[in-house]
Amino acid sequence: MLQSERRSFLRFLGIYLSSTFLLFFLAVSIFYFFQKHQIIDRQYDQLSMEGEHIVHEFQKLHSRFTPRLPYPSRAPFLSSIYDLDRHYIFGSLPDQHILWEREYYQQGDQLFFVKSIYPYYLGAAYLIVSRPLDHKPLDDLFWMSLFFLLGAGVIFALLGISLGRLFIAPMKESMGRMNKFIEDTTHELNTPISTILTNIELLDTLYDCEGKQEMRRIEIASKTLSRLYEDLTYLKLNHNYHREIVSLNMGQLLYERLEYFNTLITTKQLKLQLDIDPNVILLMDRNDAIRLIDNLLSNAIKYNQKKGILRLSLDEVGLLVYNQGLGIKEEEIAFIQSRFNRANASEGGFGIGLDIVGQVIERYGFSFEIDSLYQHYTEVIIRWEK
Repeated sequence: MLQSERRSFLRFLGIYLSSTFLLFFLAVSIFYFFQKHQIIDRQYDQLSMEGEHIVHEFQKLHSRFTPRLPYPSRAPFLSSIYDLDRHYIFGSLPDQHILWEREYYQQGDQLFFVKSIYPYYLGAAYLIVSRPLDHKPLDDLFWMSLFFLLGAGVIFALLGISLGRLFIAPMKESMGRMNKFIEDTTHELNTPISTILTNIELLDTLYDCEGKQEMRRIEIASKTLSRLYEDLTYLKLNHNYHREIVSLNMGQLLYERLEYFNTLITTKQLKLQLDIDPNVILLMDRNDAIRLIDNLLSNAIKYNQKKGILRLSLDEVGLLVYNQGLGIKEEEIAFIQSRFNRANASEGGFGIGLDIVGQVIERYGFSFEIDSLYQHYTEVIIRWEK
């Protein structure tokens, strides 16, 4: 999956999962609190039934004429009776602050039921019944809701991935067609480009042509086509390409590639500033190193201003390529490595150069940094030592 496809897929998945999960979380929360109130209401009903039982026992005790009367009490319920002035008389529940205006209420983990008694059996006008809140059904409800939410989250995630793949399928199909077109184009370009370059070198060697300037233009155009062909071929074969890792002298290779781009540099009258350590050795595939250097040099030349500065610095830490040219807008730097993305639409190219650079960097574990000021300069730094 390409970076642009992955970014679109992750955006869709993020929006889908966040909105779906939020709605489902609200639904589960509403269900949880509704069921929680139902559970507590059932425990209040138990208090009410216990209150009726105690009042019925008071009726029977009221008709007795024994000196000692047993107070009706059974676990887990506690109760107490108060007179008409709300003074504590007796009970298994100690005297405490009672919310007389409420029939049912909760204090901490204790539930209370306030009941008026009439007629006043045994002088009691009010009955207070209490019991501890039973947490077990509430805990069961909580864990059931949580597991249900997690299970639904997994299902929604799997569904989102499937929908996301369907969402990016048209994009993937278009990219596939474009890549097929590029593959066919590179196949057709190979022979004529090689023929043109070979004949230009032969003409330069055998003849002193009067049209040197015209020949240079043909050479520049041919080398541009050749480099584009090599980049497209690299993209096509990148994952199946057999790499030969060797000890590569990066300084020597950099001079070779500068010689290759010499015509372009001369035509644009660039001021070349070199600080190249000749003893930088890296374990790399030569073709990967060429693609890395060529794309950095090509961009630095293409986006440089006429008679601008092209600065190259190579040492044991990394490679720096500086050009005094168009620069990149700050908001575009984050996306400049995306395939088919170009820093400036007025310049030619397919926008695949920095994508190739990014692939090489990722393969060898290098780091990549761009510093740019729009309309002033661009500095690219590749570090192989972190």
